[in-house]
Amino acid sequence: MRLFEILLVLSCFALLVDLLFIKRSAKKTGLGLGIGSSVILVAHFLVEGYRWQLLLVYIMTALFILIVLLRHSEKMVNLKIGKLLKYSLSSLIVILLVISTALSVYLPVFNLPKPDGPEKVGTQTFHFTDQNRDEVLTEDQSDKRELMVQFWYPTENMNNNKRDTLFPKDKEMFKKYIQSFSTSLKLPEFMLDYWKYSQTNSYENVEILPSESPYPVVLLSHGMGTSRVLQASQAENLASHGFIVVTIDHTYSTFATLFPDGRVTGYTTKMTTIDDRREIGDIWTKDVEFVINQIEKLNSGAIESQFKGKMDLNNVGAMGHSFGGATAFNATYLDHRIKAGVNMDGSLNEVENRDDINKPFMFIRSGSFKDWLVNFEKDRNSDNEVNKFLSDELHIMKNVIEHGGNVIYIEGTQHFNFTDLQFYSELVKLSGITGDINGKRGSNIVNQYVLDFFNKQLKGTGGNLLQGPSDMYPEVKFIDPQEL
Repeated sequence: MRLFEILLVLSCFALLVDLLFIKRSAKKTGLGLGIGSSVILVAHFLVEGYRWQLLLVYIMTALFILIVLLRHSEKMVNLKIGKLLKYSLSSLIVILLVISTALSVYLPVFNLPKPDGPEKVGTQTFHFTDQNRDEVLTEDQSDKRELMVQFWYPTENMNNNKRDTLFPKDKEMFKKYIQSFSTSLKLPEFMLDYWKYSQTNSYENVEILPSESPYPVVLLSHGMGTSRVLQASQAENLASHGFIVVTIDHTYSTFATLFPDGRVTGYTTKMTTIDDRREIGDIWTKDVEFVINQIEKLNSGAIESQFKGKMDLNNVGAMGHSFGGATAFNATYLDHRIKAGVNMDGSLNEVENRDDINKPFMFIRSGSFKDWLVNFEKDRNSDNEVNKFLSDELHIMKNVIEHGGNVIYIEGTQHFNFTDLQFYSELVKLSGITGDINGKRGSNIVNQYVLDFFNKQLKGTGGNLLQGPSDMYPEVKFIDPQEL
């Protein structure tokens, strides 16, 4: 909870105690509580803003302030009610206040965890259209493939800009964005309204930090049906350590993608078979290739921007979560411009002719991976398409290890511990999509291993964590090739 929210809840309970236990003759106490609570309530609305989780607290606080102030008025009639009714009403009020407070605690206004690198982080968003590619995920044959792409980079923030909000600041754009999210999640729109208060640690459209040498670049893809928004903290952390990170919204495969003209696209991708996976995977891989083309134009000055000459295109990495992780693997394999890649808990979408990858690569899997391996071993020789696909995938992982790469898993994590969803609410754990590990701890572990990998492969430094088990991170287990 935020500061004034905590003070508001405490003042509300203090007012209730005054009404129940403080004598009417204690005029100064009552007036002090009434005026103080009024100031806190107004300050909360002005500084922090309203949110629906505290609606009952707002109503009770306003009612209590009115009663407390009036009960010390000489014209106020001294109403007497029986003890049973008095304490029954009080108990009901306490229950309602606890419910409202619990909602605000478990559905909090969250901010992304602070990056641990030495640099501040700037961010800038681009709208790119691939005129050479038809959009096959819409019915309009004239559509071309459009992408929203966000850059995260080191900055000094010379003008002391305010931190950027995680979601669009424009009210109309935010409303459209949240409408798309709420439709996908099957939730009333008002329940997500408080997301407008959540902040990143980045500063929008600020100047990039001058550097004697260009910054290595990492492209980051989200999972199927999510959004680049859910990978923001990973992008920030890498950027704070001297990388330029480029996050891609893979249009029509997100909860919501917002374009500069106000259009919002939702999730319309259909993917039920292995062939579907391959087709969509090909679209996403081409998205990555196209974005690298745009990065080259930005770096050369063909597209005017502050990034001219700032990006080291000899040191480009790719990473992603889930389907985005599979895309990172595929793009790393196919695109000679990508030097190294990371797949965060993603099953591959293409395994044919992929076992000879000779670039540095790392698979990071969730805590259930070891159990999955044991169970799969029992059915490995089953003669069906899915088992053959998975067997080929494990063979690729084995080959990655034998060529100096890594396959690790993190105990206590589940699939969405590799996203920022774990910061949205502790209630997410109840769904089983995140594990028992503390969200910030899990995020930090992933960030440290990703950073160590790209430091080694793109900067030629670090790499200590990749050598084997660490006492600092006992949750991380390394897979031996023989286990695959």
